[in-house]
Amino acid sequence: MTDLSKLALEYAPPADDLKELISSFYLFRVNNEPGEAGAQLERADRAQFRFLLEGGGSWEFCDGKTMGAAPITIIGPTTGPSTGRFEGPIEIFGAGLQPAGWGSLMGIEGDSHTDRLIDATAIFGSGILAVHAALKAAETMDAKVAIGNEFTRKLLDRADPAPFWFTRLVDRWLSSASSPDIDELIAESGLSKRQVERMTKRFYGSPPKLLARKYRALRAASALIRHEAGTEDLLEDGFYDQSHLIRELKQFTGITPGQMHDVPPELNQEIAAGRKKLTGMVSKLISDT
Repeated sequence: MTDLSKLALEYAPPADDLKELISSFYLFRVNNEPGEAGAQLERADRAQFRFLLEGGGSWEFCDGKTMGAAPITIIGPTTGPSTGRFEGPIEIFGAGLQPAGWGSLMGIEGDSHTDRLIDATAIFGSGILAVHAALKAAETMDAKVAIGNEFTRKLLDRADPAPFWFTRLVDRWLSSASSPDIDELIAESGLSKRQVERMTKRFYGSPPKLLARKYRALRAASALIRHEAGTEDLLEDGFYDQSHLIRELKQFTGITPGQMHDVPPELNQEIAAGRKKLTGMVSKLISDT
């Protein structure tokens, strides 16, 4: 993996009126020499909208599928670790897409693009390349975030209305316990089990059971990296035993609890630290994972 001294990751919250659509903005840089290859392990996450401002590369998803990055790439919700590969210096300005953001801005089923990427121009047209150029020219993070906020608002002009009531309900459910009860989600929604599964697949990319496991593992991984909890604490918080904890973290992050606590991958360290700094500015489901 890439030398951490060459990697930088900066986060910023979206504007208040966009927080149910965008989880956060971020600027990712790796100062490799021209032609120098690098790779970074990424854990499972929500969907991402990424502007590749410098460099190029590809992503290998958890099922082994490798896809090349476009200048503006949308990565669907991921259910396992992926590896980003690139050469030379790289700069990416990105936005995490909230489930309501996916539903409003994309207009396509989340589960049909889980663990896959899309060239954004195929959905939004080549006109968004002007946004890429503006972001590349912007010299500060604040300037890039302002462009990101404006771009999101323009996309909303053509967006489908999102069922905010449902995504708010699911987010509360995911935050309510380490292993939330699916029957409680179904009862509170007033929908049938099949309807709830269909809607979580559409907006979150996964059925409720897998979604709950994913966020339980991501919370645990972040707590280990930040040294907020040890493995014994986690065994009392939703995991049956040590082998269950190891299996779940391996499935969603690609590494074991011991590695996560002692020598976590560089990008995982930066994500955990950067999102923690957003505490109070974004929902706990974002800052805790």
